[in-house]
Parts: sequence; structure tokens; C-alpha cells
Amino acid sequence: MISHNITAIPKSESWRMFDDISPRYDFLNHLLSFGLDIHWRKRLAKFVTSRPGQIVLDLATGTADVLLSLFRHSPNVQSGYGIDLADKMLDIGRGKVARRGLEPRILLEHGDAHQIPFNAHTFDCATIAFGIRNMRSPTHVLSEMYRILNHEGRAVILEFSLPANAVIRSVHIFYLRHVVPLIGAMFSGNYNAYRYLNQTIETFPHGKEFCALLSNAGFTNVSANPVLFGVAMIYTGDKK
Repeated sequence: MISHNITAIPKSESWRMFDDISPRYDFLNHLLSFGLDIHWRKRLAKFVTSRPGQIVLDLATGTADVLLSLFRHSPNVQSGYGIDLADKMLDIGRGKVARRGLEPRILLEHGDAHQIPFNAHTFDCATIAFGIRNMRSPTHVLSEMYRILNHEGRAVILEFSLPANAVIRSVHIFYLRHVVPLIGAMFSGNYNAYRYLNQTIETFPHGKEFCALLSNAGFTNVSANPVLFGVAMIYTGDKK
């Protein structure tokens, strides 16, 4: 049954929503993005530095698609860890990792990006895809990313954005507000989850504003790299 009752979802509780839609999450990601999410994660992998033997931490890892893409497209990644609060999403991710024979190299654990359960200077790269806008305190999460990175480590963040072109922007917003919730509800039974999507995208800082957050967290060489006319951005920042 599809519920159309619209209720506000606190960001601190958003992991419950992802657990609820976990059985259809991957399918709907591919459907609603016309398969482009796969290409975007492949592009994210290109922003990992060329230093060999890297250990990567993926925050809000969900079903582990970012880590799996990194292992496929970045030969410099040696091992990876993923944390998330949504245990049902992690269970799906563990199954995918096992089917690809990557269990010795990828470990998924329950964990909060606001309190990353690893010591400082542990990782060479920290990633998060489509998750930073769901955090109750993105600035604190960025500070945590900075803390756990080694010197010369890099943060790579893939997140939805709003295109600068007015026409493309208006079409994109119409799609997010009206098409995405209906399709999402049709296949997941959860209208709120896919209404929440556009609400968080439209209110979250992007472009120069998000770059400023990275700089304030201590990152240098900060850049914003648009994807598909600015529908998404890949942000990078280095720890010196």
C-alpha cells in the first residue's frame, strides 16, 4: 500500500527511512537517475589520488555501491571501510561485497558519521555519496572526515546540486518535486522518502557555498566539479 501522508522527516532519523526502503533502494536509484548514478560513482573514483595502497572510508555507505565502484575503477585503493546507521542497508551491502569476493578487503560496520569510530590519521581517502545533505550537522561531519584523514589525504564528496542554467534548473526541480515521489512511492510504497529527496536537495548548500564549508573544516585545494549540467557535484578537498 502506498502512503501519501506527508510528514516531516528529521535528518537525525533519516536512517530509519533508508532502512524502510532498503529492498528497493538500489533499483530505484538506477531507475530515477536513468542509470546515471552508476556513471557518477565511476567519476567519483577518478578523483582518488594516484598514491598506491590507499585505505578508504566511505560514510553513509548504504548498500556499498561507492566502495564497490572504487575497487572496480581505482587501482590505487587497497582496502575499504564503510559505516552507516541503517543496518538493513548494510546487510544488503554485505551480500553484494560477498558476491564479488571482496570480503577480505571491504568491511561494513554500524557507525555514525558525526562520531566516526576510528582514530585520527587512519585513512588516505574519505568519501560520501548523496549522504552529506542528510546529516544533522554537515559541518561536524566534514570536521570528522578531516580528523580521520592522513596528511595529504583527500575527501571526495558526491552530492546532488541545482543547475545554474535557469531552464535546466526548473525542469530538474519539477522532476524532483512531482515525478520522483510518484515513481518512488509506486515501487517502494513510501511517498515520504522520495518527497524528502527534493526537500533536502533544494535546501542544501551547493557549489561555492559547500566549498566554503570544506575550507572552514580545514581542507585545502577545494574544488567543485559539476556533473550533468550541475544536477550533481563532486567536491574534493585535501588535508595538508
